[in-house]
Amino acid sequence: MTRSSSYHGRGHPPPPTPRQGPEVDATTVISLLAVLALLGGAYAASVRVLPKTAGWKTRILFVWHLFDALIHLVFEGSFLYNCFFVSYALPTSFSAATRHHPHIRLLTPPDVYWLGSEDKLYGANYGTGVFSRLWQEYAKADKRWGGVDLTVVSLEILTVGLGAPLALWICEQLRREERKGVLRRWFWMTILATAELYGGFMTFAPEWLTGSPNLDTSNWMYLWLYLAFFNGLWVVIPLWILVESYWAMSSAMSQAEMVDLVNYLKKDD
Repeated sequence: MTRSSSYHGRGHPPPPTPRQGPEVDATTVISLLAVLALLGGAYAASVRVLPKTAGWKTRILFVWHLFDALIHLVFEGSFLYNCFFVSYALPTSFSAATRHHPHIRLLTPPDVYWLGSEDKLYGANYGTGVFSRLWQEYAKADKRWGGVDLTVVSLEILTVGLGAPLALWICEQLRREERKGVLRRWFWMTILATAELYGGFMTFAPEWLTGSPNLDTSNWMYLWLYLAFFNGLWVVIPLWILVESYWAMSSAMSQAEMVDLVNYLKKDD
């Protein structure tokens, strides 16, 4: 939905004020429960579709990749929706002064306007819907997610458009549990895990290099739950997948080399 306003007085009216403050309210609880619901749904799907012979490692990998896909599609997909379709129309009388308003410059370089619009502010901060409020909640810890950060949006387009479908494809590969497709599964899991790690680095590296101006670590929930835990999941688990992939591929290659050696010796005989 789009929020707009018209100017009926003098001066420069401020843009809408997003949700603020460290208090735990209904939006906070609903947001966290939604994450748990997606995780529970991924586990329930694993029970329903995986073969009974599936081991614990296969189940963990299936649950993770389905959960990963759902997070990307539902949550991060809604973030992109807010960036492209939720806006605050500035009064026409703002004219040239609008271009130097600090809130417009907040998340874009000088003389750069999102979608070329000089008279609008885009992002979750300017919406009132459920997903706008959800991202306003997370933006308490990292305010880039309340507006339009060019690096974050660019990464999320790839994450939602490519990462989520790839994660679903991996789930399908795990469901089939074809022995001759083991290396293929690990190859695609390696690609996705590497992409997740790269995306995480590119999300936070610009902050670290500039003194983290958009991050708020003053509250334990922002620091340890929103920033450390939720982002840490997409570091720890992809790293584990890369280690498992290395050993799986090494084992398969060793077996293939052994078969080649045996065939070579038989040929000599």
